[in-house]
Amino acid sequence: MLLDVEETIHLTDLSFINLCKEKYGINRGVYNTIDAWFYKQGISNILERRNSILFFLDFIKGNSGVENNQCKFGHGGLTIKLEEYYFSRIEATISKIASNL
Repeated sequence: MLLDVEETIHLTDLSFINLCKEKYGINRGVYNTIDAWFYKQGISNILERRNSILFFLDFIKGNSGVENNQCKFGHGGLTIKLEEYYFSRIEATISKIASNL
């Protein structure tokens, strides 16, 4: 099942979680932790959060954090990766703003 991002973020909760499991190998507990982390960062809109989750998982997948199509984090590693991703996005945004001044 190939869906574009716009279709993906509008799936039912169960379908979205299953897609994350199939594509990234994360279980529901890891998904819930990621979702809660982005919510605590102030992303209350579910569609924005789902986009953030997909971008984060693609970031992890692209940075060699994936074995056999499964994201592996280890004890405490998930929070570290979330912070690494989040702060890299903030730095990129600040750099972009600064270059436009």
